[in-house]
Amino acid sequence: MQLAELKRQFLEYLEIERGRSVKTVENYDRYLERFFDFAKVKLPKDLTEEQIREFRLYLNRQPGTKVGGRMEPMKRRTQNYYLIALRAFLKFLRKRGIESLNPERIELAKVPERSLDLISPTELRRLMNAPDKKSLEGKRDRAILELLFSTGLRISELCGLSIDDVDLTRDEFSVRGKGDKVRVVFLSDTARASLQDYLKNRKDMDDAMFVRYGRKVNDGGDLRLSPRAVQRLLKKYATEAGITRKVTPHVIRHSFATDLLSNGADLRSVQALLGHANIGTTQVYTHVTDKHLRDVHKKFHGK
Repeated sequence: MQLAELKRQFLEYLEIERGRSVKTVENYDRYLERFFDFAKVKLPKDLTEEQIREFRLYLNRQPGTKVGGRMEPMKRRTQNYYLIALRAFLKFLRKRGIESLNPERIELAKVPERSLDLISPTELRRLMNAPDKKSLEGKRDRAILELLFSTGLRISELCGLSIDDVDLTRDEFSVRGKGDKVRVVFLSDTARASLQDYLKNRKDMDDAMFVRYGRKVNDGGDLRLSPRAVQRLLKKYATEAGITRKVTPHVIRHSFATDLLSNGADLRSVQALLGHANIGTTQVYTHVTDKHLRDVHKKFHGK
């Protein structure tokens, strides 16, 4: 059986049996297709370690993000996404008893520890107050900001919410996140009040929690607000609030986690609230619990 057909079966396996999101499946499809185009092979038995090595060199020389006036190479973390997809595909072939390259022969590149993009509490307050609550769009945007900081929702989780998903008579609701896993998140008083203010002023009958407004609202398309639209509105409000650093929904998720930890929450609880499968992912936030180190340094160093 040729690689193209096996790839199709693998992607269906990811979506149906593993419960991966459509976006994840699309990304795996793109990563694998790029490797197959590079390697120029049709059969799984023809895959070699040499092809993998050459592909890694090829990725390492591809342009990534533009910094200043120069183009940086593709990040190691991004390169690893291709290798992770390829390794998962090879494991699928092995599970099916199809002869191919051993997936354990593919090692991921070492990447630097992930740094956090954070905004200060003062900047966060300015951001929250940026929307004009006199307009319906402003009420919606304030509710989005409050909900993101109250719950730590991922942008896909936020945009996927429907009105029936959130019972505003309670301070908690369930959300389905990565890997189709369900977790409980909690509403602050301000988040609940902002949602109530927004919903009671809506005139449409759409079931989406957050809908779009503007000239194209009557074009017959889906009214649900898209992740890209949320990213754009955060960028706009960050500029209006005088915040020079990049602000995204994930930055507010970071602020949610660091706020919990700096106020004494334990790492396991924060892991559950964020919906992280592995506590190692949550440990990127532990720097905020190390503030006592400054006091130790002052007390004991240079005496």
